[in-house]
Amino acid sequence: MPTSTAPTALWNWSVEAPVAAPDVYRALAAVLDRPVLPLAGADPELLLDDVVLCDVWRRPGLFGMSVDCYRAPADVGETGVVAGFARLIGERCLLPDDTADPGRFLLITPEGVVRPVHLDVADTDDGEVLSNLRFCTASDPWCREWARCDQSRRAPDSVLPPYVVA
Repeated sequence: MPTSTAPTALWNWSVEAPVAAPDVYRALAAVLDRPVLPLAGADPELLLDDVVLCDVWRRPGLFGMSVDCYRAPADVGETGVVAGFARLIGERCLLPDDTADPGRFLLITPEGVVRPVHLDVADTDDGEVLSNLRFCTASDPWCREWARCDQSRRAPDSVLPPYVVA
C-alpha cells in the first residue's frame, strides 16, 4: 500500500472567473508536472507520493472560485505555481499574502505579474465574501496607516515582474 513520505503543503487560492473543475485539475497538473486528482472520494493512503489532491468550489463575491490543494509539494513555490496556473487558464488569481491581515492578498495576472491588493472580507452563511478590490499603495491613507502592510515581503506599491513559468 503506497504511503506518502514526501513533505507536503496545503495551498489555497481564488480565481476571478468560474473554471470547470476538470480544467483546474489539468492546468494544475501541467504546471506541477504531476498528477492532480479531485479530493472527493480519494483515499490518501492509496495514492502515490506525487499525487496532489484538489478541491474546487464556488462561493459568492469577487474571486468566488476557490482552489484548495492538499499534498502539494513543499519544495515548490506556491506563488510561481499560481502564476503558471493563471497563465494557463487566462484568469487573475488571488493568493493570501504573508501578513496577518485577512483582507490583504496577492493578485496574480495571467501575465505572471504579482502585486499586493486589499479586499473587504465579510463572513456570511455562504462562506467568506470578498468585495471592493483595491491596490495596496502608500498613497491610500487606510493602507499607509495599517502597519502590517509595511511588514510584508511585498511592500505597498510593489509590483513583481512577471514570473517566468515554462
